[in-house]
Amino acid sequence: MTELRVLGVDACKDGWVAIELHNELFARAHIAPNLTALLAEREDVDVVGLDMPLGLTEAGWRQADVAAAAALGAARSTVFRVPPRPVWLEEEYESAVKRCREITGQGFSKQAWALRTKLLEVNAYRDRDRVYEVHPEVSFRGITQGLPLAPKKTWQGQMQRRDLLLGVGIAVPGDLGAAGRAAPDDVLDAAAAAWSAHRIATGHAISYPDPPEQDAAGGTIAIWC
Repeated sequence: MTELRVLGVDACKDGWVAIELHNELFARAHIAPNLTALLAEREDVDVVGLDMPLGLTEAGWRQADVAAAAALGAARSTVFRVPPRPVWLEEEYESAVKRCREITGQGFSKQAWALRTKLLEVNAYRDRDRVYEVHPEVSFRGITQGLPLAPKKTWQGQMQRRDLLLGVGIAVPGDLGAAGRAAPDDVLDAAAAAWSAHRIATGHAISYPDPPEQDAAGGTIAIWC
C-alpha cells in the first residue's frame, strides 16, 4: 500500500506551522519562516492544505468567502472577506480601504489587512499544483457535521478541537519540537487543515463554492473541506 502524505499549514507568529499526516495519522510537525522554505522541505507530500486566501479576484468579492461564511452560520465572522487583487497592492490600510470602496462599494476589516504580508507571499508562490486553500473552522465544522464549537482561543474551544481531532485519528503529541513554539490554536488549525488535505487527496473533499470560482489567470478560487 502506497503511503499517502499530506500537510496542513497555518500562519503563526514565527512564520508557518505545519502538521504532517501519513495515511491519516500524525507523522511530524514543522515550522518555517516562509512558505517556500517549508514546502521545499516537504516535496514528498501529495497535498497541502493551506489556511490562507489562495487566488484573488480582479473586481468583486470572492464567492469562496461568501459560501464558507454561510456554511458556518453563527461562526461566520471567522471568515474574512478578501478584497480584490488591486487592494492588496496598496501600502497602507487607509489607502487600501479607499481603493476597496472604489472597486466594490464597501470597505474591509483590519483583521483581513493583517493577513497582507502572508497573503501576498502565498499568492506569489509558484508551485501551486498540490496546494489547496482550506479554512480550519470550515474543517472543524466538517468533522462535527455542523455542531457549534466554543471560540478557539478559549480553553473549552481548544479542548473541543483537540478531542475532535482525536476522534478522526489525529493525535497531536505534546512535544512538537521546534514547532511547539507556535500558539496552541495555530497548531490545532494546522491539524484541521491536514484533515482537509487528506480528504482532498482521497477525493472526498467538497468546495465552497461548488463548483469553484474562476480567477482572471484561469485558476480556481475555493475553500476546500
